[in-house]
Amino acid sequence: MIKFLNKINKDKLKGVALLRLDFNTEDFWRIDLILPTIIFLKKYANKIIIISHKGRPNNFNSKLSLEPQVKYLEKKLKTKIKFINHFNFKNIKNTIRKSEQKIFVLENIRFLKEEYNCSQQLASKLAQLGNYFVNDAFAVCHRCQTSVTELPKFLPSYAGLQLEKEIKILGKNIKKPTKPLILIIGGAKAKDKIGVIKNFINKAKYILLGGGSGNTMLFLKNINVYDSLREKDEKILNDFKKLLKYKNIILPIDYKINQNQILDLGPQTIKLFKEKIKIAKTIIWSGPLGMIEDKRHIQGSLEIAKSIILNSKANSIVGGGETVMFLKKHNLDKKIKFISTGGGAMLEFLAGKKLPGIEILKNAKKIRKRI
Repeated sequence: MIKFLNKINKDKLKGVALLRLDFNTEDFWRIDLILPTIIFLKKYANKIIIISHKGRPNNFNSKLSLEPQVKYLEKKLKTKIKFINHFNFKNIKNTIRKSEQKIFVLENIRFLKEEYNCSQQLASKLAQLGNYFVNDAFAVCHRCQTSVTELPKFLPSYAGLQLEKEIKILGKNIKKPTKPLILIIGGAKAKDKIGVIKNFINKAKYILLGGGSGNTMLFLKNINVYDSLREKDEKILNDFKKLLKYKNIILPIDYKINQNQILDLGPQTIKLFKEKIKIAKTIIWSGPLGMIEDKRHIQGSLEIAKSIILNSKANSIVGGGETVMFLKKHNLDKKIKFISTGGGAMLEFLAGKKLPGIEILKNAKKIRKRI
């Protein structure tokens, strides 16, 4: 059973907290969402050591340093933070013990190759820095990595405030969504979306498909998608083929084409999707519906976003870095009821898969190892 941070006896939160966060965003929106966990821990922990990552480096890379995130965090918390830019664990331990500062941030944990291969040795070194572990990095809970799935094996471990929200809100909308439920799926990679579509096919009133998933389904209906992004793997194509019989899957009926590719929804599709959205009481959206990097192809995503916010009273849930950043860029994020910090993690959770970073929080006590 997962132990949620705000349900724990506060005496157990004294000492040094190791806090796993996710700073991997183009701007700092994920940091904003996990600030309540840091503020909560600040009240009770003697010290907080933040472990996080950015990008997928294999070694030290100054462009992927967490220093900018530390500066942003200092401004938001209005407190000085000690940034530790090396991985000499003996020195790190001494620095933390001697310092009068309360919050520390370790350099990008992915600078260490051991982070990727579930190293027990690295997990043990990290565990020696603290007294307990808190995971508030939902966006990496679908990955088997040392600071996510191995560290909890060495310390008492809890789910942070944001992770608790993710588990409870997304979980509720898998098991008992308020209906009618509308699922909106876009984005480039169709294979990442097949699990969610299959899991919601009998729960959603309508599943509106754009992007790679929409193109793939159109292709399977023998409609010319030109050189557009679509799934080409035969096994995954077979999975999509099984969905052709479902009448609640709504595909684009027109589209904008540029350089022989479908790059956005057409006006008739936008109208059709908006009509479906009107009846929704729950909307889950992941993935842009066009090539939003180019302002000529943002119309579909923009119109659908406005429809969700202005023309619907539905409980709206949005996830995926591209989608969230798009909403923020157009000042449309504030009225979304729940923004998930997960992209791939949200998709896997909604697909009904067990996420390793969450499963270990359920079972860590049974397999606790000695430091």
